[in-house]
Amino acid sequence: MEAASHRDRALEVARQCGIARGRDFDAAGVTRATVKRLRDQGILQQIGRGLYKLADASVESSTSLAEAARIQPKGVICLLSALQYHELTTQTPHMVWMMLGQKDWAPVNASVALKIVRASGEALTAGVETHMIDGVPVPITDPAKTVADCFKHRNKIGIDVAVEALRDFMKTRSRRDLNQIYRYAQMDRVQSVMRPYLEAMV
Repeated sequence: MEAASHRDRALEVARQCGIARGRDFDAAGVTRATVKRLRDQGILQQIGRGLYKLADASVESSTSLAEAARIQPKGVICLLSALQYHELTTQTPHMVWMMLGQKDWAPVNASVALKIVRASGEALTAGVETHMIDGVPVPITDPAKTVADCFKHRNKIGIDVAVEALRDFMKTRSRRDLNQIYRYAQMDRVQSVMRPYLEAMV
């Protein structure tokens, strides 16, 4: 009976978390042996070191973003990964781009490849939306902030990628969105870099 209750509790944790960490099972009083047994039975799927999900749960194409958020919850998905999420690029990043504060811990040997960029103050906290992916709340920079950040980090991702993102953004956005992008450009101190491209597209 005890084993059954551990099993039920483990499944409930996986259902609630979407992607559960070992510590989530620990907090619910589920033994590691139970987790291992459910994995071996094919009921839980291990998708990374210490990360589990229900084997029959639907998988989104952005699952790696949810994994990254579970590994480092303080991180914000940004740049190429945020562009891909918002469908503002033809690029397919091979890593998850994550923004962290200057002193935040950067995961090493994580189950998903991470590309870390550092920021502080408003550059880190402004324009961040939370999206639910595979049951996990994932912080992602909004489209306008993502485009401005691409110009700020153009040496890392390439000016052509930043311009393509701005062009795609401008196709579907309103005047309000334009004001937002100017505000973020000012925040990122790239208004002079972006201005000629913006003026050519407006």
